[in-house]
Amino acid sequence: MFNRYKKKISESKLRCNFFRKKILELSQRVSALHIGGTFSSTEIMDCIFNILMKKDERNYFIMSKGHGSILQYVILNFQGIISNKTLKNYSKSNGILGVHPEIKNKGINASTGALGHGLAMAAGFALSNRKKLVYVVLSDGELQEGSTWEAAMVISNLKLNNLVMIIDNNDFQSLERSSKSHPALYPIDKKFRAFGWDTKICDGHNIKKILKSILKRKKNKPFCLVAKTIKGYPISFMKNIPIWHYRSPSKLEYLKAIKELSIKK
Repeated sequence: MFNRYKKKISESKLRCNFFRKKILELSQRVSALHIGGTFSSTEIMDCIFNILMKKDERNYFIMSKGHGSILQYVILNFQGIISNKTLKNYSKSNGILGVHPEIKNKGINASTGALGHGLAMAAGFALSNRKKLVYVVLSDGELQEGSTWEAAMVISNLKLNNLVMIIDNNDFQSLERSSKSHPALYPIDKKFRAFGWDTKICDGHNIKKILKSILKRKKNKPFCLVAKTIKGYPISFMKNIPIWHYRSPSKLEYLKAIKELSIKK
C-alpha cells in the first residue's frame, strides 16, 4: 500500500523542517503568528497537501483552526500556488494574506478564524460534491463549540463518507490544557464514534502513521483522526509552553530554533 508513497514519506521530515524554518523567518518580520499550534500540525498538513492531495486534481481543504493559516500559506508557496512576494508581505498593510485564511486568496477554499465553523463548512463541501474528498483540520480547543457537534451529527446522518477530519490534539487551548479546563471532552475518539464516525488515534508527528490511518479508514462512514501532537514541536524551548500560542521568538530564540531544526537526527 505504501510503496507509491515511499519517497514522499522519506522526504517528509525535510519538508516539515523547511516549513518550520520558513515560519520562523516570517516571525522575525511580523508578530501575528501562532507558532505553537502551527508547529503541532505541520506533519498533518504535509501529509494532506504533499502526499494525499494532487496539485492538479485538488480535493477540498478547510483549515478550521484558522490561526494556523501561516502554515497553509507556506505550503502553498512551496507548491508554487502563492508567490514569494505574496508570502513575504504576510500580515503587512500592503499584503493580501491575513492572520486567518480568506477565500479570495489562491488555494484557500474557505474563510475561517472564528472557531467551530470549519466542520459545518466541510459538510457543505462534502454534500455538494460526493465524488471529491474533503479534508478539514480542527483544533481540540474548538471542540468546545456546540456547532462542531451539530455538524458531526449532520455529517453522520447524511453518511458523508467523503469527509476526513483530523483533530490537532495538542491538548492546549490558548494558555491552558484542554484536558484540565474541559475534561468532559475526553476521550475525544469515543465521542465521535458514538456519533457514527469511523475514528482512530495516532501519533500526529509520525507521517507514516497519519497516512496509514487515513488510507485504511472505513469507506462507508465519515472519518475522524485524533492526532496526538505536541504544541511547539520539535523546538525544545517551545514544546508544551503555552506562551508560544501568541509570541514570536527574539533574534536569539530564532537562531536557536533554526539550529535545532538543522541538526540531523
